[in-house]
Amino acid sequence: MADTLDRPGPHPTGSGPDTTGTADRPAGPASGEVAALAAVQGAVANPATVRVARAMSLFGEHAAGWLAIGLAGAALDRTRRREWLGSAAAVVFAHGASIGVKRVVRRRRPEHPTVRVLVGTPSRLSFPSSHATSTTAAAILYAGLLGRSARAGAAATVATMALSRLVLGVHYPTDVATGTALGAAVAVGARRTISRTPTTGG
Repeated sequence: MADTLDRPGPHPTGSGPDTTGTADRPAGPASGEVAALAAVQGAVANPATVRVARAMSLFGEHAAGWLAIGLAGAALDRTRRREWLGSAAAVVFAHGASIGVKRVVRRRRPEHPTVRVLVGTPSRLSFPSSHATSTTAAAILYAGLLGRSARAGAAATVATMALSRLVLGVHYPTDVATGTALGAAVAVGARRTISRTPTTGG
């Protein structure tokens, strides 16, 4: 069972209903978080938003896109290289922390006939959302380095990434909410740690 959950999740089936494994899915009407997830997809998921959500999924996979931004910041902002590198490392740590929680909680990703799975996933584990975790950590830490003008964009990025995971049908609302909280906690702790060491020029 544990090995099965660690394997890649079902492949997307396009914009229509996902029929992968429907024989094993629970019968009956959707309720609770499943109903909320289906409602979000019904209200927001369309070809344009799904394309954007898939692009964000690819960018945030394994926190690779956020790590690249942190390394670019370290290369371009030499006077604060340590802060950028420390922030990038914290983003990677946040991602790793979310994976650790997933392996302990072992909650399965959404599997219900009313939910469309619109992107492939590295595993079948759902709680918390690693995309939400790393995105929140990156947004807080990088916005702190870029200044107040970046805060609004950072907040919008966190919200958009969280929504994208619901649009794609690969997370429950509590997955993204918990991932966001975990990413924020890691970012706050990392920022305090980084600020304790004096900055030196490159």
